[in-house]
Amino acid sequence: MIQLKTMLNCIDNSGAAIVECVNVLRMKRAASIGDRIIVVVQKQRSFGPESGPGGSVSTSAANKVRRGDIRHAIVVRTAKKIQRKDGSVVKFDDNACVLINKAGEPVGTRLNGIVGAELRDKKWSKILSLAPMHL
Repeated sequence: MIQLKTMLNCIDNSGAAIVECVNVLRMKRAASIGDRIIVVVQKQRSFGPESGPGGSVSTSAANKVRRGDIRHAIVVRTAKKIQRKDGSVVKFDDNACVLINKAGEPVGTRLNGIVGAELRDKKWSKILSLAPMHL
């Protein structure tokens, strides 16, 4: 159940670590796994000491997004319990998302962590193919 002001972990390598939901698209109130939301990047991911000031790799080259950027995202994990058609109940430890562009392509090229299998029903097969495991 993702709604306004919810903080989510960003599990791709786009450069964002923590994002905040500012709008849920095509929904009345709350978003679940596979829904599209609009987020603001709150915290950037650091890529080690070599990406800091004076390092060989600049942070702008390593990060595709910056703090304060407004992006679209897909919810891939929620802490709220979800009842599936077969009767099983799934609950994750945290809320997580994957950043996408306006066309629906993921911004990052890798995903860290498990994603929900409900993405298959919502036709997000590109995110499922990047994920190491879906539950």
